[in-house]
Amino acid sequence: MRRTVFAIGFAIMLALGSTVANAAGAKSALNRVGERGELRVCSTGDYLPFTKRDPETGRWSGMDIELAGDMAHRLGVRLRLVPSTWKDLTADVRSGKCDLAMGGVSITLERAKEAFFSDPYLRDGKTPITRCPDVDKYGTLAQIDRPGVRVVVNPGGTNESFAREHLEKATIVPHADNNTIFDEILAGRADLMITDATETRWQNKQHPQLCPVHPETPFSFSEKAYLTPRGDVVFQEWVNQWLHLMRGDGTFDRIAKPWIG
Repeated sequence: MRRTVFAIGFAIMLALGSTVANAAGAKSALNRVGERGELRVCSTGDYLPFTKRDPETGRWSGMDIELAGDMAHRLGVRLRLVPSTWKDLTADVRSGKCDLAMGGVSITLERAKEAFFSDPYLRDGKTPITRCPDVDKYGTLAQIDRPGVRVVVNPGGTNESFAREHLEKATIVPHADNNTIFDEILAGRADLMITDATETRWQNKQHPQLCPVHPETPFSFSEKAYLTPRGDVVFQEWVNQWLHLMRGDGTFDRIAKPWIG
């Protein structure tokens, strides 16, 4: 009798587990992507080497844009890139406007309140970039946080958050277009920008007049990851497995090398 009750109870548990798994799968972005035949990826399009959208042609480029293409290919669907902003990125994932966000997204506790992150794929940190003759002027936060020093920031992102948290005396200069923000330093309208070390290296290649300040030892620690819907463990796990396999088969290095070395 006891065995019979145990067997019945175990069967019920298996059935319930299967039902829960099926329900979770039915709600997952992984299922929705397959049903519609399209992977929707939100990106800001203003953060090379990760993401760039040409304002005139609408053409996308960048490391994470190419990786998004690989993700869609492995899912067997077409890729649709959805323009977003740093202020709206988390909300766009939460609302279902896109299935995930890609494009140099830093892991933060604030974002983690509203969405899930994939496993990290890149380690980074905040460091200054300035005109090359001025590198020695801005090696520490104390040197930067002085009256008369102008620090340009892109509103809504982690660069602005870092600047406002650490700078009290310097002047913070918001500039809404992240694609042209480094022109403000070149033109002398700002003295420097504090951004991710990866971006400072990339911008140095594009603008040799601008030099990173100790990118090998940034002021902070951060990691890049992909933003997925909160609660959707099924899709989060698929993205993590995709990342793992890409690293193993060489795809990640092949795509990343031209962009970040």
